[in-house]
Amino acid sequence: MIRLFAVFFLLALPASAKKPNIIYILADDLGYGDLGCYGQKVIKTPNLDRMAAEGMKFTRHYAGSTVCAPSRSCFLEGKHTGHIYVRGNGSLQMREDPHEPILPRAMKDAGYHTAMIGKSGLGCNTDDATLPGKKGFDYFFGYTSHTAAHFYYPDYLWRNHDKVPYPNNTLHTGDNYSSTVVTAEALQYLEKQKDGPFFLHLALQVPHASLRAKEEWKEKYRPILKEKLLPAREKHPHYSYEREPKTTFAAMISYMDHNVGLLLKKLDELGIAENTLVIFSSDNGAMQEGGHRRDSFNSSGPLRGGKRDLYEGGIRVPTIAWWPGKIKAAQTSAHPSAFWDLSPTFRELAGAKAQSDTDGLSLVPTLLGKGTQKKHDSLYWEFFEGGGKRAIIQGPWKLILFNTNKTLTPKAELFNIDQDLAEKNNLAAKRPDKVAALTKLMNDSRTSSVHPNFKLKSERK
Repeated sequence: MIRLFAVFFLLALPASAKKPNIIYILADDLGYGDLGCYGQKVIKTPNLDRMAAEGMKFTRHYAGSTVCAPSRSCFLEGKHTGHIYVRGNGSLQMREDPHEPILPRAMKDAGYHTAMIGKSGLGCNTDDATLPGKKGFDYFFGYTSHTAAHFYYPDYLWRNHDKVPYPNNTLHTGDNYSSTVVTAEALQYLEKQKDGPFFLHLALQVPHASLRAKEEWKEKYRPILKEKLLPAREKHPHYSYEREPKTTFAAMISYMDHNVGLLLKKLDELGIAENTLVIFSSDNGAMQEGGHRRDSFNSSGPLRGGKRDLYEGGIRVPTIAWWPGKIKAAQTSAHPSAFWDLSPTFRELAGAKAQSDTDGLSLVPTLLGKGTQKKHDSLYWEFFEGGGKRAIIQGPWKLILFNTNKTLTPKAELFNIDQDLAEKNNLAAKRPDKVAALTKLMNDSRTSSVHPNFKLKSERK
């Protein structure tokens, strides 16, 4: 049925719009409350606010996971963490799957030029630049290693299989700030591929620690924040040391917003904005790293927790869809959706082969306001740090289990998130029936991982 709708949708459009360009921008560790259009009062994000005003803001869109690697795997594979290989961070690569092509391969097969620019989500701590091409990306520029992407002044980046050196960079300082370099590369890509169709995954590293920002953007916030300098330190920890963490964090987000504005301006200049869907999101919730604290700017907004939590603040992320002339302006969608919905959405718009093993549902009806939007019966996550956590949402109910790697009787927290968005009132003791039913649904929603790091206590010998 989805395939038939896709054919009908494409035939109903003028020839010039049959193959829309698709840009998916993914910020790194951006919290639900870090943008003006989501309630941020201090940090200025006029371009993303413009996207929301001219398009659709999602209030219940969920990341694939609460950390980077599995979250990005969920997006690229169209599956939740109970069905993917990379279910946590570590020295892992996404395996090649001969049965079902992942999203970039499917887009390429549908006639799209495909590119990943920025931070690769295909391997965690690896320097293998061959993997993007193996997965269907025609062009790659950026970081292959997640660890290397912690630093904003890299000594080199990859362009396809070749290293691009930056000899004056020292990881912490230098002449080539990665956000500037990555944005310039994306703008050049749009110039080259303006005749389309193209699929661009722009994977930003902002605002992930280390905290580093261009001086002129820090200057914009110094008079506002009046931040007292922290004592100087000779040695940098891994995430580096920032004497002005608040000022720097705010500057990083505003500069990211500025660069998104450059991209939108370029689409207008090239005359392709009306045939380009742009979706902006974040790979997980707000971080507490590199000197940043979530409460500095209320980065999680009204939500509890952040990165590495399965509370709403760890997985509910700011998400904006912009497509002039196709998505009506100033819309807000409360439809519960997740990263694994993007693969069927983009495939449908591209007229690509439908994915038979996806956990996702196409969001085309929501985006275009046409047809009936299918709804998930439930949304599921599992995470293997801090003793292990699992979560499931069904209707208003959300169950989180803790220490699932270590015990057969994990602690349970049950919330009615329609009535208790901040997840303050644990109803597990009052509703053991609901805990039992949702626990069974959790178990039915997953398959056991073949990787030893991603096994529940019941699966460990």
